[in-house]
Amino acid sequence: MTIIQSMKIGILSYRSLGRIASAEELQLQNVARSLGHKTRIFRASKFHMVYDRQSPWLIYDGKPFDKYDVIITRPSILKNVDLHIALIEQMEIMGMLLFNRYESILKAKNKIKTMQVLDHYGIPIPKTVVLQRQDDLKRAVNFVGGFPVILKQPFGSFGNGVVIVESMRALNSLLTWDQPMYLLQQYVKYSKGKDMRIFVVNGKVVGSMMRSAKKGEFRSTIELGGTGTTVEITEEEQAIAIRSVQALDLSYGGVDVMRSSSGPVVLEVNSNPGFKELEKATGVDIAKTIIGYAVETAERHRRQ
Repeated sequence: MTIIQSMKIGILSYRSLGRIASAEELQLQNVARSLGHKTRIFRASKFHMVYDRQSPWLIYDGKPFDKYDVIITRPSILKNVDLHIALIEQMEIMGMLLFNRYESILKAKNKIKTMQVLDHYGIPIPKTVVLQRQDDLKRAVNFVGGFPVILKQPFGSFGNGVVIVESMRALNSLLTWDQPMYLLQQYVKYSKGKDMRIFVVNGKVVGSMMRSAKKGEFRSTIELGGTGTTVEITEEEQAIAIRSVQALDLSYGGVDVMRSSSGPVVLEVNSNPGFKELEKATGVDIAKTIIGYAVETAERHRRQ
């Protein structure tokens, strides 16, 4: 029987210093400590990176950053993602074990990259067009099946940057072209304001819920007033969620899946998924599952 030694576990929070750590971050810390591990939440904005060949590469709150066995990253950022997660890349360069890693987060945060990867691996997604100029609007709308359509910005979370558009006139008024690219996506009418959040850790589905949008809203995101209830997912839906997380090379992730008339389609894959509502709906201890997998992986990493 393998005895797991006490680990040093870091939780990297990207919340602004004026706000407390998220409920998920605090729960991860509490669970890890209850299991006997030394755990601390680190605030990303308190780090600075040093490059002079002699100084420590990372300074935290004015002191050299100690090496941790594993860092659980929670990059809740929407803008300048590649700049902000350079810190995560630096940790990776220094040989730290990360859940999740730089490239995986970058692919999950960028909706265009996510669609590229999922489509490449044959994972079903709604029909999607990436737009760079107004001249292509009519063709793009026809390709995704006509109005209504879903308009998305390349970066965004919690339902931000996602709107439903009913006409060409409305679409033209919304497209200010302040972004280099937009995503135009098929509206899945069969879903009726519902989708599923499927949580995957270590290549296994550990929890799932049906999310329903509040009245008058088409987005089912919990942060926008959506509610979560238990749902029994099919083997196909389970396999699609697992494949999506693996395709992006994530240690853990939340996959948003919608049931369409032709079968399940993946809307997004989240590299820092919330799980408060999922735990409430299912009774599954998601934080304990993440910590358990992180500790097991760190133990293998330590023995190498």
